[in-house]
This record gives sequence, C-alpha cells and structure tokens, in this order.
Amino acid sequence: MITGMSAFPITPLHDDRIDKPAFTNLIRRLVAARVDSITVLGSTGSYAYLTAEERAIAVRIAVENAGSIPVFVGVGALRTSHVLDHIERAEAAGASGLLLAPMSYQPLTEDDVYELFRTVSTHTDLPVIVYDNPGTTHFQFSHELYARLAKLPGVASIKIPGVPTDPDDARALVAQIRAEVPEHISIGVSGDRFAAQGFAAGCDAWYSVIGGTLPEAALSISRPAIDGDFAAAQRASDALEPLWNAFAEFGGSYRVTAAIAEHLGLAQQNSLPLPIQGLTRTQRAEVATLIGTLDLTK
Repeated sequence: MITGMSAFPITPLHDDRIDKPAFTNLIRRLVAARVDSITVLGSTGSYAYLTAEERAIAVRIAVENAGSIPVFVGVGALRTSHVLDHIERAEAAGASGLLLAPMSYQPLTEDDVYELFRTVSTHTDLPVIVYDNPGTTHFQFSHELYARLAKLPGVASIKIPGVPTDPDDARALVAQIRAEVPEHISIGVSGDRFAAQGFAAGCDAWYSVIGGTLPEAALSISRPAIDGDFAAAQRASDALEPLWNAFAEFGGSYRVTAAIAEHLGLAQQNSLPLPIQGLTRTQRAEVATLIGTLDLTK
C-alpha cells in the first residue's frame, strides 16, 4: 500500500530547458529529509508542458538520486499511445510506480477514462495511482468510477482532491470511498491545507505540493498524523495557515511553490515553463516575507 507523505517537486527550468543541477539538488533534499516517496512530473512538476525526452531526463535524475526512496512518475498525456510511451521510459529508468491523470482537450467521458486506465493496467506491472485533480484536468471522478477503476489490476491508490473542513463530513467522505474500493488500495489526500484533516478522516497518504520544496514543513504534519497524533498534525498545519492562504490568494500552489524555490536559491528565476509567468514582483516579496516569518528554510 502507498502510504505516508509523497513529495511533489517542481521541475525547474532555465533558458527553457530542465535545470538539471537544480532538479538534482531538489531530489537530494527530499532524500535527506527522508520523505516516504517522491512523485515527479505531477502537476507541480509541470509534466503537461514537457516533451517526452524532457520527462525522461527528469525521471532518470530522480531515480538516480533517490536511493531507496520510491519514485512515482506522472505519465499523463492527451493520447493513450503517448501515455504508454511515457510508461515505458519510466519503467526503463527504474520508477517504482505511476501517477496517471486523464488529460484532455475534448471533454472526456467516464468510459473514456476507464478505458485509459484499463489499457495502462494491461501494459505495465507497476502500481498505478489514480490522479483525481479536477482543477487541472477538468474531469470529475465519480465514486462509481473509483469503484470500477479499483477492480483493475495494478491500481494501487486513489488521490482525492481534498476533504471537507468539517471533521464529520471528512470522515463520511473517506468512509464512503473506502466502502467502494478494496482495502489494498490506499486513499491519498491532496490539497496541502487538507492534509491533517485527511489523515484524521482516514486517508492513508498525502500527495504534497509543498513537500517537494519544503519537506521538513510537510513532515511536521505527516509524521505525527501517521503516528496517530492528529491534534499535533493539525497544529502543525494551522501554523502554516498563512502559506495556505497565499496559495489561495496568488492563484494556486503551483506558482507560489516555484516562487519559494526561487527565493531559497533552489531554482533560478523564472523557473516555470512559458507561458506561465509566475508571481508578480509584489507577490514574490510577500512570499519572501512569509518564508522568513514562518522560518521555512528547510
């Protein structure tokens, strides 16, 4: 079962190419922090903007530097044949698992998405994480589709897009999903603000944006939660409330996380792929102040 905190690093660019030294350093930071797993080429990792060769470079760097920590690889693409190509490259590099989002230009149906995962499940022996991220894919999974996908061989985890803020509602949601899928499939929460609540509600894993750049901050939430101290996990999350607010105010975690990496010298300026502009100068200054106030340097 895929459990614990999976860290999602950015894939920093420089002069429109992957900044290999910066990306290598990011992976090594995660290893030093002893995160539970590393997921490269998620939405935070800009997978949708990268060529097949650029993705392969990122995977090789991650696997070569991750040591014993499992590396999961985002393989989403617009065409199934391209997904399968990304899978083969990930397998060749030594990936431990796959993260699959249903990308589209034309709206997808549930049958389209089911067929995508069915094809992938017959093409690889690697475990597959169902990546439910309607904010980027604009596809909404139903619980019925979760149940259909859970019957496919190889599906190992379902990443859900956050949980309700009310604890009873959160527990009810996770219980409802758990009733639909086998016990061997983990349920992972995303949306960093909801991590502590997700663990308390019964989630097994956290797919963390901030964990890829500030692993110690993320682990301050996940480690007590995994030990069953949900109150301590919530206190750690509450301490980061200004950061969660910045995510909401500045257009999401993607741009803010890149700005944090750039401010800390972990990536060069303008590390996101164009046409993504990143934060404004004023917003960057606010993020820098926030990082200092919260002492988020690790």
